[in-house]
Formats: sequence, structure tokens, C-alpha cells
Amino acid sequence: MVRRNLGQSTRSIYLGLACLSLSLHVLLAFFCLSVLQTACVFPSSSSSIPGTDTQHHESVSQSPASDAASSNKLQRRPHDEKVDGPSKLEALFEHPLYNLPQPELQQDDWLLRLKTEEDAKDTESQEEEKEDIFPDDITWTTDVETHPPWLRFHLGISRWELYNRKDPNLAQLTHYLATQRILGAVQKKGGTQLKLLISFPNYGQALLKPMKQSRHAETDVNLFYFSDFERHNAEIAAFHLDRLLSFNRIPPVVGRLINVTTEIKEITTDRRLSKTFFTSPAGNVCFYGQCEYYCSVEHPVCGQPHMLEVSLATMLPDLTIAPRRSWRSPWRRSYSRTKLAQWEKDPAYCDTVKQTPPYNQGTRLVDLIDMAVLDFLMSNMDRHHYETFEQFGNNTFLLHLDNGRAFGRHSQDEPSILAPLQQCCRIRRSTLLRLRLLSLPDFRLSDIMRESLTQDPLSRVAPLLSEPHLSALDRRLAKVLQVVQACQEKHDDVIYNDIEGHDQGP
Repeated sequence: MVRRNLGQSTRSIYLGLACLSLSLHVLLAFFCLSVLQTACVFPSSSSSIPGTDTQHHESVSQSPASDAASSNKLQRRPHDEKVDGPSKLEALFEHPLYNLPQPELQQDDWLLRLKTEEDAKDTESQEEEKEDIFPDDITWTTDVETHPPWLRFHLGISRWELYNRKDPNLAQLTHYLATQRILGAVQKKGGTQLKLLISFPNYGQALLKPMKQSRHAETDVNLFYFSDFERHNAEIAAFHLDRLLSFNRIPPVVGRLINVTTEIKEITTDRRLSKTFFTSPAGNVCFYGQCEYYCSVEHPVCGQPHMLEVSLATMLPDLTIAPRRSWRSPWRRSYSRTKLAQWEKDPAYCDTVKQTPPYNQGTRLVDLIDMAVLDFLMSNMDRHHYETFEQFGNNTFLLHLDNGRAFGRHSQDEPSILAPLQQCCRIRRSTLLRLRLLSLPDFRLSDIMRESLTQDPLSRVAPLLSEPHLSALDRRLAKVLQVVQACQEKHDDVIYNDIEGHDQGP
């Protein structure tokens, strides 16, 4: 009898303990769930946005409308994020080498200018030409304040540079490209890969290149340079690098997150383009367009499921207003799997180039070497031609256009890109001094490039260049300086002195 009572008491105790344990587990589960839900809510600070493409794409919604809303929220964030500690970028642009006196511009040194009343009275044909170029419903006048940012950019192009770094319109222009409503999207003719011509209010236009691969992906070592993808982030990074070198020869480029459905598919008037849209097995909206390379259902451009990263490059003035001349680069590659170009077989090739117009006088040769330095730093092997504005003749800068195949491989360098510098042993003093400055710890190129790229809207999604690519910039810069030093040990006329009062390097 006693044993039976003891058994019943023991069972009661065990049952009570089990209920208590179950209650504690339930409370613990509710507590953990609340913590997890709090941790999954991203802070409003832009510095806390996920740092990889995968994380971002997993968080986007399945609705085109909500995708567009998230895109607008991203684009409206301020571009000037604060960096920890003093800004190396600001210090660089305050350095004397980035504030050298410029020659006073004459009237014929501007690519375009507004017509005065006297000009309008000269000939009636001028007024007729204006009507042919601009539509009747334009909203701007001769007052610069009424001009859209793209027009102010066109009016700021001079004989010596595409834009002035200190021009406040530069920030307004990139903001315009990143936020304005897209009115039209058609495929741009020419070229080997897919690109679109985007239209904005006030007759603005931009050249769109879509995201084709992850920022961390490297170009396959078995691919030839002419078979490589064009990268949207390469176009953005090239603009920033060109500006940091104070060349100012690449049209402003900005990144943007667009809705493939509402901002391309539903508004395009290009039937060839619209026929290539489809929904992938994963539910993503895709298209592939028509071009020579990678325009097929096997190589589509896809949203996630609707949102797509793109680069938007400012369009230059129409060729009917400002004609450009295309020049075949003397160091153009053969674009063949088996043949070598002449410069790859002849070490004295530059001697021939120096005797050939326009490289036999003026600054054309050192301009070309500036471009080779830029291409080597970003590993761009696809520089077959370059362009200049016809109005300025041979006495002007070179346009550094089409940089989509840059930043493809960070693990190795391509020394042949530096052939113009190695074979000619000639470089601008201003370029050399800035390269030396960017090799110093206080102005390290990778640090300043990283800071500069945070100004782009897409940096809120993920860094535009991975850390290995940034490190490669420092490594390649050191190699450029080594080539110059080797040239100076062999030749006395390596430096082309384009500045005065800065004979001593930094």
C-alpha cells in the first residue's frame, strides 16, 4: 500500500516536471522567434545594406510594383556617404597637382556654345538648323539655369577635357541619370554585345549596359580578350579611375537598379528587343536582344525577379552637332586566335609611330600613353580605336570610350597593355607625378578608389569592385612606375614637361 502511494507521488512529480519543462521550452521558443524577427529587419542606414549580390537578390519582392518602389528608395539615398576618418579623396583633390592652372579658354576652345542675338541675325539658316536639332516643345532658354544637366554637360566640353571636375553640374548629372523616370528603351545599333539607348524627360539620353556576371567572377583564363563579357560595374569603375587620374576623358557613368518589366519591356518600341523577353524557370524576367556575342536564350540578361543592375553612361552630343573622328590605335591587337600584331613582333615599333602623323607632333603620343596607363591599371585589352572631336583637329584630348571589358581579372596583370609606354619611353610629367602621389600611403590608389566608388548608388547594394580588384590597382601602379624608372635609366628624354613649377615629385 505504501509502495503504491509512493509510485503515485513519483508519477505526479514527474508529470509536474514535464509540464514545467514544456512551458519553459515554449517561452524560450517565443523569445528566440522575436529576436530573429528583430535581426531580420535591416536598419535604415545605407551602410548596413547587404554586401553581396546574392543577399540582395534574395530580399527583393516578387511584385514589379514593389520592386520599383524599392528601386526608388535605393536611388533617392544621398550619394555622399561619410567615411571613417579624414577623407583621402577630398585630400587628393585639394592637392596642388589636382589644382594646376589651366590655359584660358578662347571662344573656339568650346565644343558648343549658345547663340547670341548677333549670331541669330547673321543667317536665317542657323535658326532653321536649330529647329531641326531641337523639338518645338523645349522648356529651356538661353539662361543656363533652365538647361537640363545633360545639356549643361554638353556645353561644358572644351578642347582639353570632357568636363571640369569642380563643375557642380557633374553631381546633378549623375543624380539625373540615377533618378529620372525612364521614358523609352531601345537597342543601340553597333557593337558586339547588348546595350540599350535609354530616354529621359527633357530629351536626355544614356547608354545602358546590363549586369552580366557577379562582381566577384573572374574572366575565364581560356577566353580570348575579344570574347570576354562586358561588365556594367567596369564602366562605372572606369569613369571613377579616369577622374582620379585627372584625365577627365570618360563621360560620366552611374549605376542604377531598374525594373526590367516596367522600365524596359512595357515601354520599349523596339520589336526586335521585345520579342526576346521571356520568364525563366526560376520566375525571373529575362531578355537577350540581338547582337554578335552573347545575345541568345543561353546567355540572357535576367532580373531578380524584375530588378536588374545596370550602368548608365551620359551620351555625347549628337554627331550631327559635334562630329567625332575614329582613329585606329597603333597598338591595336590582331583580334585573331593565331596572328600577332606588328607591335608585338617589332621592339622598335614606336620609332615608326613617332614619324607618322599625328603622333609626330603635339601631345597625341603622350595622350595615347595616358590611355595605355589607364587601360593597364584596369586590365582593359580591348582598346582597338579611340575618338576625338573633329572640331578641335589634332590638338585635343582623346575620348576614353567603351570600357566594359575592364576589371575582368584581378589575379594576374597583362604587361602587353603597357607596350606604348615600354616601347616609346615617353610620359607626361603631370601624369607621372600623380601616379607617384597615388602610390603613397596617404593617397593610396586602392583606398581612394574605394571611397570614390561609394558615391555611386549601386554601392548600397554591394561594393562595385571587390577587394582583390582594388589591391590589383596598387600592384599595377607600382609596375607602371617601374617601367618609367627603367626607361629613365636608358633614355634622357622620357618626361614630356607639360607643367611648370612641379619639377620635384611628391
